[in-house]
Amino acid sequence: MFSNRDGRETGLKRQRVPDPSPSFLITIPGSSFVYGNAASFGYMGNPLPFPVVRLRGLPFDCTELDILEFFQGLDIVDILFVHKSGRFSGEAFCVLAYPLQVDFAIQKNRQNMGRRYVEVFRSQRQEYYFAVAQEVSEGRAGSPRRAPPRTRLGDEAKESSEHTGVLRMRGLPFSAGKEDILEFFKDFHLSEDNIFIVVNFDGRATGEAFVDFGSAEDSKLAMTRDRMMLGSRYIELFPSATKEMDYAISKGK
Repeated sequence: MFSNRDGRETGLKRQRVPDPSPSFLITIPGSSFVYGNAASFGYMGNPLPFPVVRLRGLPFDCTELDILEFFQGLDIVDILFVHKSGRFSGEAFCVLAYPLQVDFAIQKNRQNMGRRYVEVFRSQRQEYYFAVAQEVSEGRAGSPRRAPPRTRLGDEAKESSEHTGVLRMRGLPFSAGKEDILEFFKDFHLSEDNIFIVVNFDGRATGEAFVDFGSAEDSKLAMTRDRMMLGSRYIELFPSATKEMDYAISKGK
């Protein structure tokens, strides 16, 4: 993981490059999950293409969270902001979980992010890794990562949400285990039985987890940890419920 001095990541997260297995799960925005296989999408006998798109025309105060919201419904593996002469260029690479999701990402071409329309077009593995190497060679590595700024509406929504004792965590390192989450909430009386790490259909971590604090009072207190760091990642916390937790866990089974 690399970060530049203004907080944008410039290096690789733990890669979840698509596994060219016979079948896979595709998330289509606005619809339920769709199962497919390599043959049905024209990949049988051919190597799966590397699922990366390039974005151009991004706002210069763009954050990783803005891109996640722009591609809402798609599975984002990595975001790389591109710099020129030490300044953010308005371009970024976005690696997706599955090749078919590139088609849905392209549908966002020339849609607005704030007051600017953003161009989205296909890219290649070599272009992405070349950009990673450029960021590293220019010395934007090792600085602490800064969380995106809080938004008034987002904070108000969290504050007004009813607490049931369950919190959803988002933004976890893919390597994080239950012991890391226990350390993150070390001021609370929790055990590994209170923690549920969400995985996708092939058993890979999604970067989300649910924590059952047992009482609404404790989960509300735990919200003071919102946007705190776990390793090199800031963690977002959201009030949740047992029903949402059970559903998320069942999707990985």
